[in-house]
Amino acid sequence: MVKELIWFNDGSRTAEGSGVSVYGQSVNRRLSFSLSKHATVFQAEVYAILARVHGIETQDWPDKYGSICFDSQASLKSLRAAERTSPMV
Repeated sequence: MVKELIWFNDGSRTAEGSGVSVYGQSVNRRLSFSLSKHATVFQAEVYAILARVHGIETQDWPDKYGSICFDSQASLKSLRAAERTSPMV
């Protein structure tokens, strides 16, 4: 039985719009979300993190804990900041 849930997040932007890709290594699960054409990569990264936190919190996994891996230092600093300057955060 897997005790730790490990998720990898990545946000990106193309000419068609922004999106998020999430991969759950320990459960071999992939998720993708399309965001607005006007969403930035920063917003996509923050959305990916918040979506995974919400998913981990709402699942019935009493003996498990989760790790979220991502490559956006700006997103982490924004989420940790005492004052929020972005409506998304």
